[in-house]
Amino acid sequence: MSAETGGGRAVSRFALNQWTTRRWSVAEAVDGCVRHGVEAIGLWRQDVAEQGLDETVELVRDAGLRVSSLCRGGFLTSGDALDDNRRAIDEAAALKAACLVMVVGGLPGVVPGEPLGAISRDLAGARERVAEALAVLAPYAGERGVRLALEPLHPMYCADRAVLSTLGQALDLADPYPVEQVGVVVDTFHVWWDPEVFRQIARAGERIASYQVCDFLSPLPADVLLGRGVMGDGVIDFAPLTTAVTEAGYTGDIEVEIFNADVWAADPDEVLPRIMTRFDELVGG
Repeated sequence: MSAETGGGRAVSRFALNQWTTRRWSVAEAVDGCVRHGVEAIGLWRQDVAEQGLDETVELVRDAGLRVSSLCRGGFLTSGDALDDNRRAIDEAAALKAACLVMVVGGLPGVVPGEPLGAISRDLAGARERVAEALAVLAPYAGERGVRLALEPLHPMYCADRAVLSTLGQALDLADPYPVEQVGVVVDTFHVWWDPEVFRQIARAGERIASYQVCDFLSPLPADVLLGRGVMGDGVIDFAPLTTAVTEAGYTGDIEVEIFNADVWAADPDEVLPRIMTRFDELVGG
């Protein structure tokens, strides 16, 4: 299978996160990857469930694609999330995903996009819940050959999505576990602002389980979840981050993950060549 942009240069490490082309089903995204010469895909659990896990496994295998990640496990701070996360681990194992991305959850009771009701404001306690859940899930994942990838999210998501806001925090949580059980995600949207990011990337080394890229738009849209832009449309300088991740020893797929209303509204067959070209020009690897 070739891996070329419209300009003809190799992007063999390019991976398409399925939600970048959200209009596509799993089957359509797999087909799109094949047609555009993409060799790896990041999948989302709800879309895999809609397609059917067994059928998704077959589609990916027959297409010769790597599964760069499965999104997502996590939300460990509210209720009993262990059973759902065990299912997520089993799904990642079936798909032979390089990692299961863990978005760990916000303050207990805070639901993304919903008005505040009865909530806990105990941030330290929420982070302790994450640590306690990880102590249960990491060995389970290890037994099944699945790597959990802790993803720190930009601090603006601390209340509702992730009480891990920096790469340093994620590494502190991962440190007690073997690197093949627990790694971290370096996502440019979430970490570009951190004055410690280059030191923490170097510290992460072989714990880097996934490198995800998109741009940080300015101004952000009203729904900040959709502030992830095509590389070159925002404020991030990608080359130093890619260099740091490479020098840390990461050789895996580089996944483009964009949540953006205009990108989602566009024809995925037009979006994909554009982001592959931007990847080649700005991200490299």
